[in-house]
Amino acid sequence: NLFKEDVVMTFSSFRFIQYHQKLDSELRAELARRWPDVFRIQKLKRLKLVVKDRLAKGAAKTFGKRLRLQKI
Repeated sequence: NLFKEDVVMTFSSFRFIQYHQKLDSELRAELARRWPDVFRIQKLKRLKLVVKDRLAKGAAKTFGKRLRLQKI
């Protein structure tokens, strides 16, 4: 039985969250290198923002403007 407070995650949002986590781990690994590649870091950060924006769009479409994505 679902209540109003329950949030159902769609498969696409789950995949975006997984991809965002993968990008985050790659970014952390790159930053931990002795000589990090600044261009790779920029690319990973840009991709993370794109994924976050897509997640926010999907959440706004599903739940309206009242929902915000927060860092956990």
